Order: sequence, then C-alpha cells, then structure tokens
Amino acid sequence: MRIKSSVACLTLFTAAAAATPVAMAQSAGERDNSGFFISGSYGGYKAHGGEFDDDRDLYGVSAGYQFNPFFALEADYIDFGKFGDDEVRSDLKGLSLSAKGRLPLTEAFGVYGKVGAFASDMEVSAFDEDETYDEVSPFVGAGVDFMMTHSLTAFAEYNRYNVDIDEDDFNGQVTNDGPEFDTARVGLRYTF
Repeated sequence: MRIKSSVACLTLFTAAAAATPVAMAQSAGERDNSGFFISGSYGGYKAHGGEFDDDRDLYGVSAGYQFNPFFALEADYIDFGKFGDDEVRSDLKGLSLSAKGRLPLTEAFGVYGKVGAFASDMEVSAFDEDETYDEVSPFVGAGVDFMMTHSLTAFAEYNRYNVDIDEDDFNGQVTNDGPEFDTARVGLRYTF
C-alpha cells in the first residue's frame, strides 16, 4: 500500500506541470469545475524510523479552491493518531498547505501531483520523559481522481511526510531524529 520513493511523486508532478499547456489547449470544451471544495478521506500510513516503526489508520479533512482543471490550492488537516512501541509512543496531528498540479486524462479522470508545507504537532513520550515538537516541513504527494458528478469527485492519494525530534531530549535513548510517513488514502471531494 506504500510507495517506496518520493522521487516518483516529484516526477509525476513535473510531468503534470510540463503537460499543462498542451492539456489546456485540448480542453476548451470541458465543463467548468472551478470553485471552493471540501473533502474527507480515510487511509493508512507506515511510520519509518527506529522506535517509531508502525502501521496505523489516518483521517483527513480538506478545503481549498480549484482554479481550473489544472491547478488548485488545498489546506488539509490530518490526524495520524498514536504510534510507536512500548517504550516510545507518539501522537501526531498536522495542517498542510499545498499546490496541486493536475493533468486531465479524460473529461472525468485525471492524475495530479502536489507539493507543500506540513505544520505538525507531535507529542512524544519516551523513557519517562514527555516532549512536544511543533515544526513546519516540506512534503510531496501524488494521486488520481474521478469526477462522478459535476460536484462530487472520488480520489486516491499518496503523500510523504517527515517529522523531526531532538534526540538529546531523551538522553540519547531514542535512536533516530524522527519518523518519515508514507501515507495512502481514499476520499470524496465536493465542489461548490
């Protein structure tokens, strides 16, 4: 369920951005799908990194604006929940802001790439010590979408996030500087 490299995401995003002028010339007859949107999603993630290795569910809600069939801005809230092992537990939530470049393959089906910033709030409990880390880090993603009606679109998406911690906070007992997250989720988006 996970993709091993974010390089594929960047390649997809670059291809979508490079193909946009050609797609725009071919899409004059497409229906207008611009406007504000909201979405909800459910999926899973794999956390990588020392004591943080774990598989869990995640939930997300989003809002944004679709400017045209090729470009959107999106704000996303994601709850990763609790993860870790018996000695090192963490709870992660975050907000992201991203730019999405989309390549329509048909009037209803498209692929997209996204890049943005992830503002995270991560609480870590390890070896009888508790710390909270608030930071902003870049992330990348890619997905596919299918317009079921003029307003309702289904999507499937992969994103890669990275969160850092300070190893010195735990007397050197935490063996890494933070987990990376491969996420996969499906959802529905409603455009007003």
